[in-house]
Amino acid sequence: MFVEQIMTVLGLSDLQFALAAIGLLILILVAILNFKYSRARRKAQEQSEYSLDERFIREPSLGQGFGDADVLGRTEPSFGDGLPGAMATPEKFAIDPRIDCVITLRFDEAISGAEILEEIQAWTDLQAQSSARWMCEGLNADQDAAEDWEALNPQSSYSELQLAIQLANRRGPIGVLELSDFCSRAQALADTLGSQIDMPSVNAMLESAKELDVMAADSDIQLSINVLFDEACPWGNFDALMRQRGFKLARNGRQYEFYSNGTLIFNSAGLDPNQLVTQLTLLLEVPLVAHDERGFERMLGEGMEIAQASHGRLVDDNGINLSEAAVISIRQHLDVLYATLERSGVPAGSSTAARLFS
Repeated sequence: MFVEQIMTVLGLSDLQFALAAIGLLILILVAILNFKYSRARRKAQEQSEYSLDERFIREPSLGQGFGDADVLGRTEPSFGDGLPGAMATPEKFAIDPRIDCVITLRFDEAISGAEILEEIQAWTDLQAQSSARWMCEGLNADQDAAEDWEALNPQSSYSELQLAIQLANRRGPIGVLELSDFCSRAQALADTLGSQIDMPSVNAMLESAKELDVMAADSDIQLSINVLFDEACPWGNFDALMRQRGFKLARNGRQYEFYSNGTLIFNSAGLDPNQLVTQLTLLLEVPLVAHDERGFERMLGEGMEIAQASHGRLVDDNGINLSEAAVISIRQHLDVLYATLERSGVPAGSSTAARLFS
């Protein structure tokens, strides 16, 4: 009744009143969003205790992959701790349009890195709220600088800026809210700095994220080879054998790792140093090891050598002796997998693969 009286006094039809109400709600929502953004920015500036040049980023840590069942089956991945706490600058990785949503800001006149970093400080809450990794690079405008993208330096000036957020990882594709929020922040930054902005469609990026996630899920394979000992092996004897074969005991004291030229190729499943060793399982994260490293062949070779030295035998996950037919099948599947990764622009063992399968 009260609403009808208002409509009568104002002389509005039902449609006009509905449109006015919708417009009022939109204005209220915009005001709330602007208030939250300015509050987060003010809070970040108040809590900033470190100089800009100290705000560099941490290296990523790789989570565990999809476990292998029988030959090339997949199980769900397990993840370690979440991403680090709020950071004042994005993660230190090269932006890659194959797995990132890239937004470009172009300045009419070069702008200092210090000014850009000061504005980005307001984004400290983004890393804490988002499961996706975001990055920032600038095109150095100094005459003597190489014409290449680089991490922002407070003492340098930049003619262009690239902002990027990763579209997918082992947790899945980026969500619509995360991507929309990132794009909104980029637009607000462009407005603040008075720059032109080149931003892809949110819907197009969401579709790319889904396609990337499907490809990654199909390629996220962890191979395993099991050595079953006929007689339980004392830890001391087992440790000596593994070290003789070139394995290194991991920091946790429960896993052995096999390196080549400083790169981890494969490792063992967890073992108990206080128990006799009855089985050794070797694990290979296929997307994280370059094809040229011949990860499977080397893991298979080490498994055979260890089995022979310890009077054991190679078995599958069901305890059945590993057959030549099974090995041939694995090799064939691996050829297809490596080709798929290469064709997708994410070759196994590359830094792009390390980011995607993390």
